[in-house]
Amino acid sequence: MRHRAAYFAFDRFPSGKGSAVHIAQMADELFERFGGGLLGAIGGGDLPGRQQEGNREIVRFGEQIPNLIDRAEAFSAWAAAVLKEHADGLEIVHVRDPWSALPALTLDGRRYPVVFEVNGLPSIEMSHTWPWASPATLGKIRELERFCLERSEAVVVPSRVIGEAVRRLGAPEGKVHLVPNGADLPGETARPAGAPARYIVYVGALQPWQGLDVLLRAFARLGDLDDLRLVICSSVPERRAKPVRRLAERLGVADRLDWRFALPHPEVAAWLAHAEVSVAPLTGCARNLDQGCAPLKVIESMAAGVPVVASDLPAVRELMADGEHGRLVPADRPAELARAVRIMLEYPGEAAAMGARARARVAEALTWTRSRARLAEVYRTIAPSDR
Repeated sequence: MRHRAAYFAFDRFPSGKGSAVHIAQMADELFERFGGGLLGAIGGGDLPGRQQEGNREIVRFGEQIPNLIDRAEAFSAWAAAVLKEHADGLEIVHVRDPWSALPALTLDGRRYPVVFEVNGLPSIEMSHTWPWASPATLGKIRELERFCLERSEAVVVPSRVIGEAVRRLGAPEGKVHLVPNGADLPGETARPAGAPARYIVYVGALQPWQGLDVLLRAFARLGDLDDLRLVICSSVPERRAKPVRRLAERLGVADRLDWRFALPHPEVAAWLAHAEVSVAPLTGCARNLDQGCAPLKVIESMAAGVPVVASDLPAVRELMADGEHGRLVPADRPAELARAVRIMLEYPGEAAAMGARARARVAEALTWTRSRARLAEVYRTIAPSDR
């Protein structure tokens, strides 16, 4: 097919992760504006290498390469070949990472503008996800990030903290556009089958910076609440949960946990809606502080009308206010986290009021409709469409 727009992401799509929700929203806005488009992403498993959905064509990189750097370089080469095939018709290319940005920016004779969406910086994240990466490797990745930031026609960030990080790396002020994450306001949802009578919930992936170890240590301090359970809606497969499960066993809380793995997104909304509290125990590491983050779990919890107990980080304070929509506690403090959860449980009326105010906050300022309108304005600025 001939495409006017393309979106590339070094992420599996679709998946149960928040990144897949974000990709779907951003790509749909792009393709709605340009009458369809090409979506390039990571595949594997039972996902087809090529898939047609109306006027959206999905192509997937399917090579199984264990080494992260080797896989990223192979993806870049694959993306370059796909872009070359479609370059004549493209009016805009939106990319989600430097591995996608590099081939989009360096294609010979490119005539399309590039929107570089920065949700994270590999030069910072890799020190957590790939701890054996050498300083020299991280330095080269940082230079790649600078190259892509300087040469892209627009840089899109989901939080002010990430915006400051990309400016420190050299992104020109006039190119940086804030397009926050969002959420759809769910309607009434039935209680999930098998849901405990009383539970708090964690939603998301299981990387160390998510703070699951802090949450488990906090939950161990709530052992006197013998009717309370912790539901973990993990966006990754069960095999990835082994370290967290071993820690739960050592802390003596394993039999008080309920695990749900890779749930469809609508089912996650139901688990949120019927929880007493949603917990986002992000750690105070460089990945969350220096780079910044934009926790979709916080926004979706607020949209479901459930009060949030979260780490008091700058990126979280962009989304919610302490005492207004939930409670903010110092990061990496299990005792403080447990105390905040306990107070919420002891004052259910005030907790419910916080949840209602949180939902109103999302309706007013954090819907996907508002976020997509901001993204559309970026497109109008650099690539006017005749659609």
